[in-house]
Amino acid sequence: MGTVYFTRHGQTVWNVENKICGATDIPLTELGHQQAIALGEQLLAENRQIHRILYSPLIRAAETARHIARITGIPAQPEPRLTEQNFGIYESTPRNGEAFRAAKAQFVNSFGTGESMLRVAQRVYNLLDELKQRDETVLLVAHNGIARVVRSYFTDMSNQDYAAYGIGNCEIVEYHF
Repeated sequence: MGTVYFTRHGQTVWNVENKICGATDIPLTELGHQQAIALGEQLLAENRQIHRILYSPLIRAAETARHIARITGIPAQPEPRLTEQNFGIYESTPRNGEAFRAAKAQFVNSFGTGESMLRVAQRVYNLLDELKQRDETVLLVAHNGIARVVRSYFTDMSNQDYAAYGIGNCEIVEYHF
């Protein structure tokens, strides 16, 4: 029986400014680095038996994973399927913008030049299906949009629950296959 821990990357400037990061490569703030270090120290102190870390190649998740790996000694590797959804024309716009909220309710919407939620779910579900076949504990370091997809893999959710779900920077959630 495998276990998946999921965490969202540390804080970015666009998180502070309430902007949609999506697939745009935004680095961590100083607080974001501190959050990642604190999470690594927490995982070390709790002595969680994590076999490996898989992380989104976007810099904010990669930096978070590197801090955790350095502190815990857990091997880490990039996993492109954990890349945040490309929100196309909405990248860098306000997270609570009315047009974005309406577009986000359409799961096949590609946001002009972006990626639909269904395509994101396909790649993340494929990864989770592969992990389900292994008897290991893995930490996934990714993004809020990916957090929603992972949650929906393990838990039935309404469309409203899915759209509203999110986790804080460097918050950790545990799932079991």
